[in-house]
Amino acid sequence: MPNRQITNINKVKFKPFDNYGKKIPGMSWHKISYSKKNGGFGTYVLKMDAGSKSLPHMHTGYEEFFMLKGELKDPDGKVFKKGDFVSFKPGTKHSSYTKKGCLVLVFMRGINKSIK
Repeated sequence: MPNRQITNINKVKFKPFDNYGKKIPGMSWHKISYSKKNGGFGTYVLKMDAGSKSLPHMHTGYEEFFMLKGELKDPDGKVFKKGDFVSFKPGTKHSSYTKKGCLVLVFMRGINKSIK
């Protein structure tokens, strides 16, 4: 089937995460189908190194992710662990931190906006 794409998550090459126009230290990604050109829809694999933190941001559309490895913590103290599937509704504001690192499969439906 010529329109099928198979991605082996264990063999992908990660590039610095730059979705907000600048590289975020300790964060990298492999885009599977994600593109800003199509309104920020698609899927990517996100790798966060130990001690890294995402920028504070607001979701303009749904963002969902599946925790593949490690743990991720939100400012309210909620910890997402391997096997968790998390859904954020449009308008949600947060940032996430990982103490030991993590690998996340992300499904985007809109471009996040960086907030201060």
